[in-house]
Amino acid sequence: MTESLYQRLGSAEGITAIVDDVLDRHAVNPLLAPRFSDKDLTRSKQMATQFFCMGAGGPQTYEGLDMRAAHAGMNISEQELIAAMDDFVAAMQGHGVGAVEVNEVVAMLYSLKAEVLRL
Repeated sequence: MTESLYQRLGSAEGITAIVDDVLDRHAVNPLLAPRFSDKDLTRSKQMATQFFCMGAGGPQTYEGLDMRAAHAGMNISEQELIAAMDDFVAAMQGHGVGAVEVNEVVAMLYSLKAEVLRL
């Protein structure tokens, strides 16, 4: 039986480490930092970890807003989306995630494009 993406990313522990790294990167990324300056980063990390775990096939339940509601009124640009995805790639590579898994996550994130851009 093939392992789920959740398992291949290190289950909850591995995904939590990746998400923490990603949001720390977002907080200092010149394109994204202004969006995080007044946010509760701990809460953002918790919600993003739940979302990522569930989306990767884990048993967690995501308790936050759907992506459209969470990003409503933010007017996120394509450049910001790419910057966010670049932060994900860098974080995953930094945690030793393989190319196959990185590509799966990028595809998963890209599939949310219509839910987050220019809302």
